[in-house]
This record gives sequence, C-alpha cells and structure tokens, in this order.
Amino acid sequence: MPNLAIENLTLSHFRSHHRVQIECDARPVAVYGSNGAGKTNILEAISVLSPGRGIRGSSAEEMTRRPEALGWKVKAVVHSQDRFHEVETWSENGAARQVRIDAKSATQIMLGRITRILWLIPAMDRLWIEGAEGRRRFLDRMTLSFQPSHAENVLIYEKAMRERNRLLKDQVKDPHWYRAIEEQMALSGVKIRAARTEALEHIQAAQDEAETAFPTANLSLVNTEVSNIPTESNELAQILNENRSRDTAAGRTLIGPHRDDIYGVFAAKNVPAKDSSTGEQKALLISLILANARALKQQTGHAPILLLDEVAAHLDQERRASLYNEICALGAQAWMTGTGPELFLELGNAAQHLLVVEVEGKSEVKFL
Repeated sequence: MPNLAIENLTLSHFRSHHRVQIECDARPVAVYGSNGAGKTNILEAISVLSPGRGIRGSSAEEMTRRPEALGWKVKAVVHSQDRFHEVETWSENGAARQVRIDAKSATQIMLGRITRILWLIPAMDRLWIEGAEGRRRFLDRMTLSFQPSHAENVLIYEKAMRERNRLLKDQVKDPHWYRAIEEQMALSGVKIRAARTEALEHIQAAQDEAETAFPTANLSLVNTEVSNIPTESNELAQILNENRSRDTAAGRTLIGPHRDDIYGVFAAKNVPAKDSSTGEQKALLISLILANARALKQQTGHAPILLLDEVAAHLDQERRASLYNEICALGAQAWMTGTGPELFLELGNAAQHLLVVEVEGKSEVKFL
C-alpha cells in the first residue's frame, strides 16, 4: 500500500526561508547543515500541515520571515489514502492561519484526516521531569494521530471550561449559569478521556509486540486531582456540580481531563521514567514515537510522517543504525535533521539528502 508522504513542499517567507521548493519521494529525508541554517524551520513548516501550532507552539505571526513580516505560506502535495492532495496553509500580517485543501477552504481539524504527523524535538527531552502540561500535549498529539476528531473535542472542552472559570472568578452562584456549560464539559470530557486511554492502549500494545533496540515504557493515564474520571458524561457533570464551591474558592476548575498526566516506567528496570538517566529518557521517547507509528500503520495501513529534530546526534552509531532500520521497515517518510552528513551515513541511498545553508540572511536548500 502506498505510503503517506509529502512529494512537493514549498515555503514562502517562512522563518529564515524566503522561498524554497523541495521535490521528494516517500523515502526518509536527511536534512543537515550548520546550526542556525534553517533546518528545523523546514520541520516546523511541515508540522503546520497538521492541526495546532506546530513543533514550536508558535503563533502565526512568529512564523513570518523578518524583517519583511508580510506573512507566510506553506504548500504541499501530499500522497494520502491512495490520493494526492494539495494542501496549503498561510497567514497574512500576523492573522490566524488559514487552510485550503484541494483548492477548497478547510479547517485545521480537516488537516488531521490527511496528514498524520508525529515529532520529536530537543525541547521534549525534559518531558518526563517537567510539568504535566507538556506530557498532556505529547499525549494529545499521539491521540490526535489515531482520532483526528480529538482536536475538536479538546477545543470544545477548553472553551467551555474558560466560560466556567470566568463564572467562578466572578463568584457567580446561580446554578442556571453553570448547568449547560458543565454538561458541555462533561460530554466532551468523557470523549477526551476515552480517546487518550485508547491511544495509550494502542501504543502499549505496539511496544509489547515489537522487536526493537529501544527500551519500552509502561504507561498509565493518571489525574492529579482524582483517582478515576467517570466514563459517563452525566457522572462527570454531577462531579462538576458537586465541586462548584471548591472551584469557586480556587477561582478555576480543579477536576477534569485538563488535569490528566502520563506516568511512565522504564520497563526493563522498573524505574519511573522521571528517575531514569537523560539518555534513557531520550530513548524512551524515541521508542514511544516508533510505537505510535507502528500502531498507526497497523490501524490505517500507512505509517505517519515523522519529524525528528537532532535525534541522531544523541545516539551512538549502533543505535542510529537501529533507528534508521526501524524507520525504513515502517516505510515512514521521516524528516531528520543533523549538523553533518556523517550522522546519516547508515541510511545511504535509502534516504534523500538535503543540505541547508545560510546565504546573505536567507536559508537555501541544496539537493545532494
């Protein structure tokens, strides 16, 4: 079955890139060059072909090339589900980004049905030891890859929660103001919880079944406030109702899937991921990304597009070769960055190779 892949990528006024067009096939893509040349900017451009704010979590205004600040555009021809799609996303003068698919206006959520994209970037190296918010984002990115509708449920829940929090801060006591909002939170909240739980089950199974050079993690979904979030919307709505006085005192909603977290354990040593070494934590993240990709391929028939920023630099030669072998076995189009070609020698002709250089303040891409 043909792979999910980008076959043509065009960047216009995006970050350091004035204009670049990249023609490629479904093989992995090795992107190398000196620090600051614009390698990661290519990965970020690909990441905005999926719902959300991309690998850096930046606003549309922050992505525009300076000093012109005219706006930016990313355009791609994507092979997905046995069809070619022309996908465009852009922002003008710092406005919210727009999306067009096959010449028709579209939503970001619709992008998730065409381009399933996973990434691993250096900022995620501290995922296991920093706050729960980063782990929730990581979990939601994985969940979104299985269920594109998850993004919409999260948006609905967060909007309703913001409205409830405003009432709480204003010390509104009338229950009629809360009832419809809490019902909306409960309906979307149980869907969010169910989707996250199912995603972790898929990934755990994909880890357990795989022969891999990377360590596996035992994962569980926990909540910082309650041991169990109800699976029925009427039960969650009742809890929100009963907790209203406590929430009013706090000025915010204390119970719900917005307090979810992932607890990970290094399976081979039975050690919490947060207490593992830096190298082990990195290896666990790579393992999870690969497991996510395997599970998606089992479910959809296509491996997702992978964005791996500076991942190879942290691996020894044996582990690098293992990573590349697993990517090639998956048939995934993985875009990988590094400072030099020596990091990708093991790939040889199994990958496409791009050199990114900076010339007079602009990033240029050379095909090798």
